Amino acid sequence: MSEQDISTTEPRTEAHDQPVPEKYAAFMRTGWGERELDVPVLPVATWAAARRARLAEMFPDERLVVPSGTFKVRAYDTDYRFRSSTAHTHLTGNQTSDAVLVIEGGTSVLYARPRSDRSTDEFFRDRQYGELWAGRRPSLTEISNSLGLETRHINDLPSALSGSPKTRVLRGIDAGVDGLVAADDGRDQDFARVLSELRLVKDSWEVDQLADACRITTLGFEDSVREWDQVLLHGERWIEGTFFRRARAMGNDIGYDSIVGGGRHATTLHWIDNSGPITPGELVLLDMGAEASSLFTADVTRTLPVDGRFSGLQRELYSVVLAAQQAGMDAVRPGVGFRDPHYAAMDVLAHALEDLGLLPCSAEEALQPDSKVYSRWTLHSTSHMLGMDVHDCGIAAPEVYVEGPLVEGMVLTVEPGLYFQEDDLLVPEELRGIGIRIEDDLVVTADGSVNLSAALPREPDAIEEWMGSLRG
Repeated sequence: MSEQDISTTEPRTEAHDQPVPEKYAAFMRTGWGERELDVPVLPVATWAAARRARLAEMFPDERLVVPSGTFKVRAYDTDYRFRSSTAHTHLTGNQTSDAVLVIEGGTSVLYARPRSDRSTDEFFRDRQYGELWAGRRPSLTEISNSLGLETRHINDLPSALSGSPKTRVLRGIDAGVDGLVAADDGRDQDFARVLSELRLVKDSWEVDQLADACRITTLGFEDSVREWDQVLLHGERWIEGTFFRRARAMGNDIGYDSIVGGGRHATTLHWIDNSGPITPGELVLLDMGAEASSLFTADVTRTLPVDGRFSGLQRELYSVVLAAQQAGMDAVRPGVGFRDPHYAAMDVLAHALEDLGLLPCSAEEALQPDSKVYSRWTLHSTSHMLGMDVHDCGIAAPEVYVEGPLVEGMVLTVEPGLYFQEDDLLVPEELRGIGIRIEDDLVVTADGSVNLSAALPREPDAIEEWMGSLRG
């Protein structure tokens, strides 16, 4: 965003667009009726107002700037579908592009780009913002009524950010906004930390949104298994596409690129190519999450037998990971350290690896902080926070997150795994190329936790029954 008035900028067009004679342009600017958008009052409005008030109290004599972001290029003249920045939507509920929240003196104002003005060429020529190209954006009044938030034209932002108050900007979201205020790395980074920490403890509305994301995710998993004949024919891509269809139909999008790892691909933690086959006799690891319309996302993993039934070895290894996950889930409660579920799960996995004869030492020695050799086959942490970002609150200070205690209202994953690489000569040949992960989304309650993704079966027998019933 520059200080140039957006109404004076040239429409975004491409080389192959037809020329626009003045007679055509003048004709296009006439004869249009008024039409309002039906923009409902968003339920999040009151919750967002409380969040803004809390943030303003933390910085009483400063100006705070939180952009929604703008479009990102995918290839040449095509953009990715816009998704507003997490912190901005958390504080406003707004999901339109090119908007900026400014909090100053306890007052919040949203500077937004409204729909195209019919007195300019933008509405019929601009490929990015033009109404006839990209759809009808809400007016400032419609945005304000929907969010319960004072709204002004984005052209007024440069003057609003001038003057003496100390200003903190959430940087890296919108380069134009970054350029309007001189950077103060220490203060701006501290601001980003605070915005991240504001999301650590979820309110009841946020928990409901996460539960809804888990519900949609469950349906997406079920869709995938119902289409197993097509999965066997077309491979990993079919599952990816099937799940995406459900996420888009009932939510906003997928919360992250789906991981569909058939066979040896399951040993690659973030396998998102999803270009391989689904082969009978093997396992397939599905790490997928739907993003609800509110932008809260689920993050669930199941490892399924392609044949619909586990082999003896597959069931044995799967049961080890399941026991580790259950140990981690049992450890989730208020007051324990965030890492305690990880330690509980790793204790199970390390002893299982010892029983398999894979460790170069005892499990107790391997579990020591100066060893961790068992990690060769477990690789990752068991938990992360979950919310509007799949790895939520990532900029929070260590003392309140990874080194801090769990608090009622936090939502985290529990997702241990075992991964035996196909070229790992330290494991028996029959184990090579097997990867297993099980992941669920837990909200910390007053006396323990609730599994938001419990509708998807985890037990081996239940998985076999579930797959059989869906496949008919």
